[in-house]
Amino acid sequence: MSAPSASSSQLAAAVIPARFASQRLPGKALLRDTGKYLVQHVHERVLRARSVDTVILATDDERILRAAESFGARAVMTSDRHLSGTDRIAEAAAALHHGIILNVQGDEPEVDPEALDQLVEMMRSEPDIPMTTLAFPVATPEAFSNPSVVKVVVDARGNALYFSRSPIPFNRTVGVPMSAWPVQPLHHMGLYGFRRAFLQKFVQLPTGRLEQLERLEQLRALEHGYRIRVGLRPRGHPGIDTPEEYRAFVERCIRSPGNPS
Repeated sequence: MSAPSASSSQLAAAVIPARFASQRLPGKALLRDTGKYLVQHVHERVLRARSVDTVILATDDERILRAAESFGARAVMTSDRHLSGTDRIAEAAAALHHGIILNVQGDEPEVDPEALDQLVEMMRSEPDIPMTTLAFPVATPEAFSNPSVVKVVVDARGNALYFSRSPIPFNRTVGVPMSAWPVQPLHHMGLYGFRRAFLQKFVQLPTGRLEQLERLEQLRALEHGYRIRVGLRPRGHPGIDTPEEYRAFVERCIRSPGNPS
């Protein structure tokens, strides 16, 4: 493949990794109690992003491939040996000429298209940033202490200092409400933008010790000295990991037929 041109370096492709296996909700990509596959909702939301030039669904399962083709998605088969969605999108992105690659999880049917536009614009405006992600204010003290809620601390320029399942930053002043803290705790969103070249490098980096400890793949970049720029959003969106979360999503679709997609 020839080197990307200056124009192709600004093109953005969103890759949606989707696998059939899931410990807590097997086959969730193909659930369709709303009349649409779960991954179809994701695909339709991503298509609304103005800054995304191409949307690709990457899977290791023929059933998901056939479903994607049935609703008109561009889909590719990838290896069934990948350990993460990032590995899967890296394989799919290797055949692309787009300079910006977005990782959009296949179980986030209410992803905000404007959040994807923000990721792309962050990368287009600062060509030296290898990787971007997003965060929003932690909503409650309960969320702040919840290990399922990943927190991020950033520096004065908005670069990530650390991601953790622990409550960070820690406030030693007892009794001060979170709203009065000098630093707003941030809830990390699992959306990423990569330079295509850096994505290929990232998946070849050795797994980091902090990454292994926290089970947070993005720490690999920080451990190896790469910057992650964090954009801020006013709010996040729910993902689908459990049957209860899927049922709640279906109920939201019933109450608002025009939303989420």
